[in-house]
Amino acid sequence: MNNLSSLRALDSSPLASPRSFGPHHHRPILLQRPRNAIVCSVKPSIATPSPLSVDGSPNQGIKRIESLTQVSGVLGCQWGDEGKGKLVDILAQHFDIVARCQGGANAGHTIYNSEGKKFALHLVPSGILNEETLCVIGNGVVVHLPGLFKEIDGLQSNGVSCKGRILVSDRAHLLFDFHQVVDGLRESELAKSFIGTTKRGIGPCYSNKVIRNGIRVSDLRHMDTFPQKLDLLLSDVASRFRGFEYGPHVLKEEVEKYKRFAERLEPFIADTVLVVNEAISEKKKILVEGGQATMLDIDFGTYPFVTSSSPSAGGICTGLGIAPRVLGDLVGVVKAYTTRVGSGPFPTEILGHGGDLLRFAGQEFGTTTGRPRRCGWLDIAALKYCCQINGFSSLNLTKLDVLSDLPEIQLGVAYKQIDGTQIKSFPADLRDLEQLKVEYEVLPGWKTDISSVRNYSDLPKAARQYVERIEELVGVPVHYIGVGPGRDALIYK
Repeated sequence: MNNLSSLRALDSSPLASPRSFGPHHHRPILLQRPRNAIVCSVKPSIATPSPLSVDGSPNQGIKRIESLTQVSGVLGCQWGDEGKGKLVDILAQHFDIVARCQGGANAGHTIYNSEGKKFALHLVPSGILNEETLCVIGNGVVVHLPGLFKEIDGLQSNGVSCKGRILVSDRAHLLFDFHQVVDGLRESELAKSFIGTTKRGIGPCYSNKVIRNGIRVSDLRHMDTFPQKLDLLLSDVASRFRGFEYGPHVLKEEVEKYKRFAERLEPFIADTVLVVNEAISEKKKILVEGGQATMLDIDFGTYPFVTSSSPSAGGICTGLGIAPRVLGDLVGVVKAYTTRVGSGPFPTEILGHGGDLLRFAGQEFGTTTGRPRRCGWLDIAALKYCCQINGFSSLNLTKLDVLSDLPEIQLGVAYKQIDGTQIKSFPADLRDLEQLKVEYEVLPGWKTDISSVRNYSDLPKAARQYVERIEELVGVPVHYIGVGPGRDALIYK
């Protein structure tokens, strides 16, 4: 069981009085409904099974996975950290190639091997634990070589062979240590309006890419011109930020370091556009692993509190160099509740002690930074928006077990303006997001441990009702349900 046993939810009435969390509290503490909440709907009656439902069975997992199209993708539906790595790790056993298409070391994917050993990956695709899988780091990724080599060394020291199993696009951009310094300096400048980045240098590196003075992996093969390109970048930073120390000795040290990196990276460098497209022609199966999630997309997310790439479906084509027509099934990964790291709007956030309890029950601390994640109820309005943008064929609902001790669970089903007018889509304007009200539905909890359940039909009735209500509201079937961190803790529906 998780450690939410002391938690008491609000009554279904929107005007419910505070309820205590336990005898150790002298003042009542709520699992607070956000201040922007409006009247909750009454508890729905127990629903009959959704038309989208499929009963679990021992062979259901194989059937689900084998039915996926030749080129499939796994993308995040919220603000990242949904558990994409676990699903990719499981699916990778049935795919020839697993490819990352965007982002950088700001993506943290946690996976476990068959012995239960934990691996935290940031650049290496999550298919690496499957010995027959080729892992591709595509052209849309920004690559921090010290970080990549550290990951490779860590994998190999734990018996995971990487030789001949990782390819890095010659078109991918290099992320340098100074990009990370610039990231921190930029955040300091923004003061109270800081973005809340991972400070891994992702934004500054993509900035150089877009203004066309970035350095690509292929440039490592031309050490005669590499120093001039690096000098241009470092001089630009020194002129922009006071206190950034730069001189000939710094350039010399960096060039010498990257000469060594270039030699080590050479066996990994490939024209991955050619590799992936040839694989498609040869009818090999390719699984695309997205980093971050749609609500952090540079175009569709809560701008400017977003990442600097396109973690939505469009980023697959531009980040790997494949045609839209070859894309097939896309699986959206969504937690049974909502989290986000860093600053920015969060309509269904649970404030105070209630959010703390959910955070510790779900161990909601960033894989990349260790930062505590903000926690809230599942936001159906945002999820429908993500499904619309990406065209998901199915969903993976993760961490359902974390909610097991709650007597009641809320779903943020709609956004409304102050005057009660319904908002039809996810607003672009931050002011609108700050002022909107969330309408909630309250569903009964199941109050029992589900971490050992493996068949959908064995889930408590209230847990099945929760899953099926999400399907009904979103209009996309839930085919995978996570009930724990391990590889086997997955229900196929």
